Amino acid sequence: MNAELIQAIKDLCKERGIDAEVLFQAIEEALVSAYKREFNAKNAENIRAEVDRDTCEMHVFLMKEVVEEVSDPNSEISLADATSIDSDFELGDLLEYELSPQDFGRLAAQTAKSVINQKLIDAESNRISAEFTNRIGELASGIVQRKDRRDVVVDIGRADAILQVREQVRQDVYNFGQRMRFYILKVDTKHGRPVVYVSRSHPQLIAKLFEAEVPEIQEGIVRIYSVSREAGFRSKIAVYSTDPDVDPVGACIGNRRMRINNIMEELHGEKIDIVQYDEDPETFILNALSPAKVLRVTLYQEGDTNVAEVVVPDNQLPLAIGRSGQNARLAARLTGWHVDIKSASQAEDYQAKLDDDLAESIDAITEQALAKVEANNQTKADAETETETAE
Repeated sequence: MNAELIQAIKDLCKERGIDAEVLFQAIEEALVSAYKREFNAKNAENIRAEVDRDTCEMHVFLMKEVVEEVSDPNSEISLADATSIDSDFELGDLLEYELSPQDFGRLAAQTAKSVINQKLIDAESNRISAEFTNRIGELASGIVQRKDRRDVVVDIGRADAILQVREQVRQDVYNFGQRMRFYILKVDTKHGRPVVYVSRSHPQLIAKLFEAEVPEIQEGIVRIYSVSREAGFRSKIAVYSTDPDVDPVGACIGNRRMRINNIMEELHGEKIDIVQYDEDPETFILNALSPAKVLRVTLYQEGDTNVAEVVVPDNQLPLAIGRSGQNARLAARLTGWHVDIKSASQAEDYQAKLDDDLAESIDAITEQALAKVEANNQTKADAETETETAE
């Protein structure tokens, strides 16, 4: 029986991912609680339990004080009864003897079972909280279990995670048993138990998928500078290489586009643009607007905002802006610059208007200056006339 119990404890610890010592302590506490329930003890301070870690033999010990007259038989023993056991006992001594757990009744066994289950729940909660708190910001592979209202419950190994509706992607289909990868957002507490929250829409999911797929990123040769994403539709990722002999964009795409295709398949067809980061903002912005061709980039400051005025060929304007402005938005988030895109003809018209406005301003200033000079001359002439008349 003890051998079977030892194996059961080992199996349970392996299944739940908890330390065997936690389970042994839970059994000891359960034995104490069972005795308290069975014998209606008011407290358990005079009771202790021991479980041998090697043999699983269980012992419960009762400690009673030697008194002249017994008022509480659960914690006291008369001097006469004590001396009948050993003549050396005196008043005030403590007598400890063993009670067999086999003497416990059905209610005591239920109490013990309840205590052990609660200890297991607490231990598992602590393990989940510790394990997944350390994994926040990492990838987790999971299997869809069920839908809970609008949220999705996902098995991510030793815990169930919650995929809230705001972290879902509209193009995803969350069918039972479907395996997907998720971004671990946070670990929170709900009804006293830890809850792991995951995401499918977070921009960093893209970064983590590339880290998992591209060995050069794992080795630190290729690094990710930034990611911008409109989940389910399109993403942009900026990368650079610490080795001049390694093409960061090519490394992320992979031979025959195998690496990027694997990631796009995981994201159910979401388009991904891989662009090369450059320390020069103009070049970086030009790269970020890919696949559109750019004629020139002009940078300036407008208040606290960094603005990039981008001019593209007329036929490239729709591509540069993207559907509903998507390409421009993603490029702006990727680079951190406010991107203002104009076609070449729009830029020419705008420049012509600026030139006309400037010419009009110059003409107005010139007219004002000439009028002022003329007025000054007239004032001077009037003054000379007055002087001659006076003489």
